[in-house]
Amino acid sequence: MAGAIASRMSFSSLKRKQPKTFTVRIVTMDAEMEFNCEMKWKGKDLFDLVCRTLGLRETWFFGLQYTIKDTVAWLKMDKKVLDHDVSKEEPVTFHFLAKFYPENAEEELVQEITQHLFFLQVKKQILDEKIYCPPEASVLLASYAVQAKYGDYDPSVHKRGFLAQEELLPKRVINLYQMTPEMWEERITAWYAEHRGRARDEAEMEYLKIAQDLEMYGVNYFAIRNKKGTELLLGVDALGLHIYDPENRLTPKISFPWNEIRNISYSDKEFTIKPLDKKIDVFKFNSSKLRVNKLILQLCIGNHDLFMRRRKADSLEVQQMKAQAREEKARKQMERQRLAREKQMREEAERTRDELERRLLQMKEEATMANEALMRSEETADLLAEKAQITEEEAKLLAQKAAEAEQEMQRIKATAIRTEEEKRLMEQKVLETEVLALKMAEESERRAKEADQLKQDLQEAREAERRAKQKLLEITTKPTYPPMNPIPAPLPPDIPSFNLIGDSLSFDFKDTDMKRLSMEIEKEKVEYMEKSKHLQEQLNELKTEIEALKLKERETALDILHNENTDRGGTSSKHNTIKKLTLQSAKSRVAFFEEL
Repeated sequence: MAGAIASRMSFSSLKRKQPKTFTVRIVTMDAEMEFNCEMKWKGKDLFDLVCRTLGLRETWFFGLQYTIKDTVAWLKMDKKVLDHDVSKEEPVTFHFLAKFYPENAEEELVQEITQHLFFLQVKKQILDEKIYCPPEASVLLASYAVQAKYGDYDPSVHKRGFLAQEELLPKRVINLYQMTPEMWEERITAWYAEHRGRARDEAEMEYLKIAQDLEMYGVNYFAIRNKKGTELLLGVDALGLHIYDPENRLTPKISFPWNEIRNISYSDKEFTIKPLDKKIDVFKFNSSKLRVNKLILQLCIGNHDLFMRRRKADSLEVQQMKAQAREEKARKQMERQRLAREKQMREEAERTRDELERRLLQMKEEATMANEALMRSEETADLLAEKAQITEEEAKLLAQKAAEAEQEMQRIKATAIRTEEEKRLMEQKVLETEVLALKMAEESERRAKEADQLKQDLQEAREAERRAKQKLLEITTKPTYPPMNPIPAPLPPDIPSFNLIGDSLSFDFKDTDMKRLSMEIEKEKVEYMEKSKHLQEQLNELKTEIEALKLKERETALDILHNENTDRGGTSSKHNTIKKLTLQSAKSRVAFFEEL
């Protein structure tokens, strides 16, 4: 009894020690996860758990997003999860998304998982039209998305209609042109075929490199008012703060890069920006809600920190990550080269095999034709021999009949006909007999000539038969497989010699490997510049090609603004546009903002 009471007390104490938990659902761009979280957990505890689960180390770009009364908010790292203004109904849902964007995706995004998450998020924003993308650029981006998903283009596999169920273009672009889905697929596939050889991570990075130069990429917009009460838009991104006309989210009116801003603060709905130059007056604006000001401040602080961080030496952690990424890239490149060589050898072996099979089939057909010709020659020879024999017999029979007729004529002549009538009749009969004998002699001579001709044809047929037999003998004695240059066939993985190839690859990347990789990177940069020029030509060509199919009445305000920028020569990069806006002094820009 005492033992039972002790065991129940022990169980009760264990039960009391177990912490209370609640369920959280985390939604990423391509998956959903659920975790049991302790009630005391702060935002950082949950965020770190998600990052560990994903294997993500570049955590500074991301955050956990939720919505409060139609306003986006981000989970604070130093605040308890349940202390946030979130629904207490389980599971509590957060979206794991990129909160801050890089200035240069290729240089800053190191891990493949980081690149993949950015690719999925930017792609969705373009398809949802949260980022404006011109039609011709949409087609190019779609081709890289297809390369990332399907790998290299193969006409035998990727047949017409294979993209029918894919969402690749913004609905705005599809509605703007009188083009069928098949026409769009044809243009996407034409570019897709040119991306051959790019791995998934390379195709996704090319997508981001193009997307990052779109005007609305990485910009968070907020409705504000200046001192005069003018309605404006504030844009916060990796480069700084930008002021937009509410009707034009593509081109800012003025910009303030982060290196010109000293302090940012807010009081209630009023936001205050202090320029780095203390001689310049602060400038203020008002937002619609206090909650929006909190979000603006979070984004400003995070973007400003990353802006300054990029312009300093990389931390030890980032240096290690980049070194690992370089080694991994070199290893993957060597692996791809090895696979490419094996694939080439296999294709060459298959081509050789097909060629040998074709030649063998051709030789079999020739042998069959020669055999048939020989059989026909033998049949012809037999027929001619039979016909010659018949003709010869007919000639002998005619000669015998002619001899009999001659004997009959002699007999008639020997018999005397006493009366003149009998004599005349006898002479007439003799004359007819002579004519008949002459005809029979001519026929016999003709038959004899025909027999000679048939004998000659028989000799020619036998000679043809002899030649056919000789040719068949040559074909059957010819070597089936002619000597060829030996081409090594692909070796199965269980053969020891294959391991020698694998063993010869050194994964200890020495200085020479790094130098070679650096040279290859420089070469890739030159090739990229050339491809960029070619790419711009292709974009212009596609734009000209589909321009005739455009429905002008369906153009959106952003389409019209983009076309106007293009007509004015606004084809420079996003960075160059911001630089032009900051050529004026900060003081004049502040004054301009307040006078808007």
